[in-house]
Amino acid sequence: MQTLTIKVKDDLVSEVIKVLEQFKDNIQITKDRNLEFDPYFYERQKKLQQIRDDISRGEMLTHDFETSMDELIKELER
Repeated sequence: MQTLTIKVKDDLVSEVIKVLEQFKDNIQITKDRNLEFDPYFYERQKKLQQIRDDISRGEMLTHDFETSMDELIKELER
């Protein structure tokens, strides 16, 4: 099986579900709780992991880290 992400306008969700029901034996529909709470969850997670990796490799100076963390905190507060 493969995993796909489909963004559907709110007013079309029920129609899309109806269409997909004809394939119910071959597909699985789940909601990603992370995306319900934060539509940018995976982008933020990836960015944070990159910062952690940079720090682990010693590629970030303290000043750069503080600047990046300030930017990340501002972005998370949006």
